[in-house]
Amino acid sequence: MIGMLPKLVITDIDGVWTDGGMYYTAEGDVMKRFSVKDGWGVIFLRELDIPVAIMTGEDTQIVRKRADKLKINYCYLGVKDKVAQAEELCRELGISLGEVAFIGDDLNDLPLLRLVGYSASPGNTPEYIKREVKYVTTAHGGYGAFREFVEKLLADNGRLQTVIERFL
Repeated sequence: MIGMLPKLVITDIDGVWTDGGMYYTAEGDVMKRFSVKDGWGVIFLRELDIPVAIMTGEDTQIVRKRADKLKINYCYLGVKDKVAQAEELCRELGISLGEVAFIGDDLNDLPLLRLVGYSASPGNTPEYIKREVKYVTTAHGGYGAFREFVEKLLADNGRLQTVIERFL
């Protein structure tokens, strides 16, 4: 997707925005750790009017709260078929999967990773997933992988420095 910015960026959450761990309290509550670095990736895309969609197989309000905090309008929880969900969103937005960038980390992401215009995975993804994507971040999931992915997209299209300067 070099030479053309995506018209939509889709991201998985567990293993991309989180380290993939689930933290349980004695009462059974689940907690997830998010990196604030990834929030900047969303902000950078918003500066260029590129929407972000979260698609995760997990159905937890923790992810909804993170999406709300970052003003992400497209947040799909409990997704069993990410390709079908992405195709539906693309129809709604009037774009094709070829105009989408997606970062995912595991087997349930692979069908969509194979169809989008630009695919990526975090550095700690299994090798058989890494072989299928166009870019592998050096950052691990939960440690800025999403932001690195966004910065790579913007840098490859000559837009990263322009966006960064808006905040200096």
